[in-house]
Amino acid sequence: MILYKNKLLTKVLFPSVLLSTVFISTSVFSFSDNSKLSNITTKPVVRETREPEAATGLANNKAVYGKKFMISAANPYASEAGFNILKKGGSAVDAAIATELVLNLVEPQSSGIGGGTFMLHWDNQHHKMVAFDGRETAPKRATSSLFLNANGKPLKWIDAVVGGRSVGVPGLLATFKKAHDQYGKLPWATLFEPAIKLAENGFIVSPRLEKLLGMNFNPGIHKLPEINHYLFPHGKALKAGDILANKKLANVFRSIAKDGIDVFYKGWIAKKIVDKVQHSAIAPGLLRLQDLAAYYVPQREPVCAKYQSYNLCGMPPSSSGGVAVIQILKQLEPFNLSQYKPNALEALHLFTQSSRLAFADRDRYLADTDFVSVPVAGLIADNYLAKRAKLINPHRDMGKAFAGVPKGALAQANDNAIERPSTSHISIIDAEGNAVSMTSSIENGFGSALMVEGFILNNQLTDFSLDPKRNGKWVANRVEPGKRPRSSMAPMMVFNEDNSLKLLVGSPGGSRIIDYVAQTIIGVLDWHLDPQQAINLPKVTNRNYITTLEKGTSVELLKSALEAKGHRVQIRDLNSGIHAIEITKQGLIGGADPRREGLVLTQ
Repeated sequence: MILYKNKLLTKVLFPSVLLSTVFISTSVFSFSDNSKLSNITTKPVVRETREPEAATGLANNKAVYGKKFMISAANPYASEAGFNILKKGGSAVDAAIATELVLNLVEPQSSGIGGGTFMLHWDNQHHKMVAFDGRETAPKRATSSLFLNANGKPLKWIDAVVGGRSVGVPGLLATFKKAHDQYGKLPWATLFEPAIKLAENGFIVSPRLEKLLGMNFNPGIHKLPEINHYLFPHGKALKAGDILANKKLANVFRSIAKDGIDVFYKGWIAKKIVDKVQHSAIAPGLLRLQDLAAYYVPQREPVCAKYQSYNLCGMPPSSSGGVAVIQILKQLEPFNLSQYKPNALEALHLFTQSSRLAFADRDRYLADTDFVSVPVAGLIADNYLAKRAKLINPHRDMGKAFAGVPKGALAQANDNAIERPSTSHISIIDAEGNAVSMTSSIENGFGSALMVEGFILNNQLTDFSLDPKRNGKWVANRVEPGKRPRSSMAPMMVFNEDNSLKLLVGSPGGSRIIDYVAQTIIGVLDWHLDPQQAINLPKVTNRNYITTLEKGTSVELLKSALEAKGHRVQIRDLNSGIHAIEITKQGLIGGADPRREGLVLTQ
């Protein structure tokens, strides 16, 4: 590890802290070449010799417009890596791989090769859409009692999350290999070059990473030596402006670039992962080499349904995101949200009620369809959702909603999974109109806190219900050997009536992802906002418990009015991280969430 101070440049490299009128151009400097950093000032710089079609990113309060291709990702370094791949003629899949590998380095709390992903891909030439399920899997030795204590009761949160017990087989790299085999254009090794260079030379620590370390919400960081040494060198937390290198991760990337993913799933890296999990100082796990070697990526049909004149498409199970977002919107269709102003009281009340209904169904039915019969078609059927919509009272909160009985439903119990909000989303459209909407995660912030050769292992197994049976009934989302835990990740694509692509969108945020994404889609389709305006909307969520209003925003003023309608209301930070691209006849329009440090780059 290399660490030294360079705080001068933080505001230049992380435009979420800049004024909305400042433009950042990748033709001015390269984020990934820190040898040039000493020549940059904190004032906006524009070269007179700038190419007329240079990529331009806008600080994240106003939309970015482009013509040829576009990327919206969660960190400037990552956006630049993906943009440069697109500029070289790479595909959307190529750019997604390069972008996520850099995110692994610069945003270690959220995603990476130690975790999993859900990827939607649109093949513009053949008008074909596929869903890659790169969710982690439970070890073959795992049983339904994995998260029960000696008395048969669910473990406390901290005892379940940290250490080896919660680690599932990572799916990210296998997903990348499968997607690249089908849709990649540039050589595999080329896609690793930006991340390798940045890991070797170091990156500037962001204000967000400093803030997260200061929050101390993952106690495993202080209990496990490798991650503690990396994030708290010399006993002190990393600070914004520090430059941090990760040579171990550079070596891992170099090995995978040269020899392929077998070194990760069957070779020297696999052995390191298994050793770390089985010999964890906290809650040793069950993962074996056989589990890694057996991992595969199902290629599934997206779940799609009509909303007005549009076609909504999202991830099928093992994610609940696609089904739940579709349910929320279709249940609201009879109420004609376009008659209301954006975030009007009446609209947000209706939104929370539809969300209650969707979350009630989600907690009852959604799980890995390779293990459980999930009534997906029944859950999004027009007649079923029309009946559910009639349960919504426009004037009164319904209180706790109960699951419906869609066609094909089997008796199940509601689950009690732990779902944490550390995730990352990427939206990309390439020069040929191919698109990727991809959400990736290691689950909890900093995952299981187990670090292997410079990357953090997930704790995704806590996305299973901790209690396998409730009230005498099995929980659909219980732990089973080889099973994928249910997710809330909701990468989405929206299509026009003529089947042309309209919108790419997704977000981090734990189970709140579903509401973040649904609200953003409503902003674009019903309220005719551009993606950035829709992203900027103050957030409101209801996961069938409390209506939550985003702290420090105008929706706080609705608290009393919602309480008068019977809502239980809380005000808190709602740290979405939405990245969206809209495709119009005039070109591309991109947005990145100002609540984080993302950046849109385009040409």
